[in-house]
Amino acid sequence: MKQPGRILLGLYCLLVAVWLVAPTIVVVPMSFNDKKSLAFPPSGFSWQWYQNFFTNPEWSASLVGSLKVAVVTALFATVIGTLAAFGLDRMKSRVSGVLRALLITPMVVPGVVLAVGIYAVYLDTRLVGTMTGFVLAHTMLAVPFVIIAVSASLEVFDKRLETAAASLGATRLTAFRTVTLPLIAPGILSGLLFAFVTSFDEIIVALFITSPYLKTLPVQIFSSITRDADPTVAAVGTLLFIVTSLVIVTSLVIGAGLLIGSRQGKR
Repeated sequence: MKQPGRILLGLYCLLVAVWLVAPTIVVVPMSFNDKKSLAFPPSGFSWQWYQNFFTNPEWSASLVGSLKVAVVTALFATVIGTLAAFGLDRMKSRVSGVLRALLITPMVVPGVVLAVGIYAVYLDTRLVGTMTGFVLAHTMLAVPFVIIAVSASLEVFDKRLETAAASLGATRLTAFRTVTLPLIAPGILSGLLFAFVTSFDEIIVALFITSPYLKTLPVQIFSSITRDADPTVAAVGTLLFIVTSLVIVTSLVIGAGLLIGSRQGKR
């Protein structure tokens, strides 16, 4: 009796997966269209739109700019979010709940509201269109994801291990570095990945603070759709889909390896 139920559950999960991935998969054949139109199915086969992406200075500059902003943002957000999650986990008062709610506010506030506020502040501080401005804005948006990911790891962390380390003469900093940090590494890695993706894919705030000198890839995609609407956008989407999938799979493998290693270390 259990076997048919498992088959039905598997088919249901497969249908949901196809429904979620289908819009992205459709973009792949569109990127090989031989005509300058986003038509599906494509009428012919051509690599010209991939060539256009790698040879066009606007596309290459926006890709490099997005990678720079996303990498720096991911590092800053991971450090800030990890320390914030650790501090909230050690607080034993009701204030921690209020602080946690405030720290994840950027996730629930509409993006346009945040973008308008950031743009108004940046006009006075001359941060519009600067690397610093993009990193600060994207870090604010990415920190909540790191806090959630690290907090989930801290919830299952056995604090008695820190007590044991302290009884052996380790200071709080040493215990955090040698005991706590390795055991919550999967959560930190997940937070780092989410922070990178959040920055790399962010479009609303980027549209407000962009400039001709620094334009991220999502802004370039938006501009291309409104101006040209050629299959180069589909080629970019296909490449991003492949790279993102590889990054997620790699992070899951590394995270699983770290988790297995930490469990073996506890034994």
